[in-house]
Amino acid sequence: MAVNLTELSLPQLEGLKTQLDQETEFLSSSIAQLKVVQTKYVEAKDSLNVLNKSNEGEYYFVPLTALLQMYVPGKLNDVDHVLVDVGTGYFVEKKVEDGKEFFKRKIDFLTKQIEKIQPALQEKHAMKQAVVEVMNMKLQQLHSQQASQSGTTKA
Repeated sequence: MAVNLTELSLPQLEGLKTQLDQETEFLSSSIAQLKVVQTKYVEAKDSLNVLNKSNEGEYYFVPLTALLQMYVPGKLNDVDHVLVDVGTGYFVEKKVEDGKEFFKRKIDFLTKQIEKIQPALQEKHAMKQAVVEVMNMKLQQLHSQQASQSGTTKA
């Protein structure tokens, strides 16, 4: 159902603007969160490029925790297989190439989700801009009416 914005009162327009502000904030936040996860998948996929036969038997520092930046020494024994976190605490052993493909699918999925949300965000921004323009027009009309009324009462 289409609503003519010029028929709404200023309080109704203000309410609509507030709602659109909340929706744009939610969509922007959603996109930002998806991009953070997408970046982590890209980093994970890129880290698999380190695994090759020349690195087998090398010692590396392995992160123990993400927050405290604690590391333990580790020896790279198997460069052909990795454990991939598939969510909810489950890990699956995969060949390196399968791991890369898994991350590529996740990255592609997140890219598609971002691409789906982006037009909705742009539409909400455009709607908000239209509401603000109508509000400004109504405020100018209100000010000009008040000015003309104060001009006629002085005369």
